Amino acid sequence: MEQNEKNIDEAAAKEETGKVKSGRKKGIWAAGIFSLAAAVFAVGTLILRKDIKINPLLAEKYEVHGVDVSHYQGSIDWETLSRQNLDFAVIKATEGSTHIDDRFVENWQAAEQTHLYLGAYHFFSFDSAGDKQAASYIETVGTLEGKLAPVVDVEYYGNKRSNPPERAEVVQNLEMLLDTLEQHYQTKPIIYTTFTVYNDYIRGEFEDYPLWVRSVYCPPAVLFGDKWSFWQYMDTAMLDGYAGDEKYIDVNVFRGTMEELEELVIRTTECREE
Repeated sequence: MEQNEKNIDEAAAKEETGKVKSGRKKGIWAAGIFSLAAAVFAVGTLILRKDIKINPLLAEKYEVHGVDVSHYQGSIDWETLSRQNLDFAVIKATEGSTHIDDRFVENWQAAEQTHLYLGAYHFFSFDSAGDKQAASYIETVGTLEGKLAPVVDVEYYGNKRSNPPERAEVVQNLEMLLDTLEQHYQTKPIIYTTFTVYNDYIRGEFEDYPLWVRSVYCPPAVLFGDKWSFWQYMDTAMLDGYAGDEKYIDVNVFRGTMEELEELVIRTTECREE
């Protein structure tokens, strides 16, 4: 009897010790999970407040990097700018059916003296006929032989976000613009756009065009899935070589190799008769 009682007491003690150890482990796990959750929350808050920018870190894995510029960057020293891990530059040429960027000719001629692959972009107007916008771009830019396919920037401006134009009218004018450019340059233009405009006008209408997306707070896969070729990952970068009213410059990556970027280079701009 006494031996049995002793055995029972020892078993009870071991069980109690096991419970204590198990409780301690659970406590440690709970504390660890809480600490991890707190850390994730803190980092997430900093990202949302833009105190931490994750896009530049994510963009480092891509091989091909570039910038897009306009008159806002003022006078550009293209030799200095081009030496900062850049492979391509897209320069604003036109806007709507009449406006020409003040710095286009200067930038175009100077940038041609660098190693960069060059492209020219048109800022789409919701208030102009597509064929007239295309005519302005073609007249201003001229030949694109040896350059990247034309880029059409489609985004809200002024009060268009709060008062968006009718989808059918926008699609009609954008289609007219893109078709005219494609016919003239014998290559599909690249569409640059934002997430909102993509959903409002591009999705389901222009799926077979190369897509250049703006996503400066998160990787493009979050918003666009795998439907993108270029990614503007930051609009507050600061590089050497320009002195304009805007101290920042847009930086981008191409989702592919240099050889794949070269496939977007126009080899001839001669119109072909069917």
